[in-house]
Amino acid sequence: MGFLERVSNNTFVLHSQIKPNSKRPQILDKIDYLLIFLHSKPVHNKANNELINLLKKTLNISPNQIKIISGLKNSRKIIKLTYTESINEKDIIKKLLN
Repeated sequence: MGFLERVSNNTFVLHSQIKPNSKRPQILDKIDYLLIFLHSKPVHNKANNELINLLKKTLNISPNQIKIISGLKNSRKIIKLTYTESINEKDIIKKLLN
């Protein structure tokens, strides 16, 4: 999948596009990036916080393991995921898309 890149054994980079102010949170695969629908509006960092919480729940990791490294004020975001132990890319993709 083009939206997930392995940087090291336990670090990945996720490419995404955010659609705020949606009816319900949802994650869709668009091959080169993930299309992530969020309920919050992009005001006062609410959409970014909801994005981190959604990824936290979906991937079952703590919020300090998720960092938006590019696109804080943009709909296109690059997110760094750091796991405490080695994990397979397929496991992450399965969690994101189910």
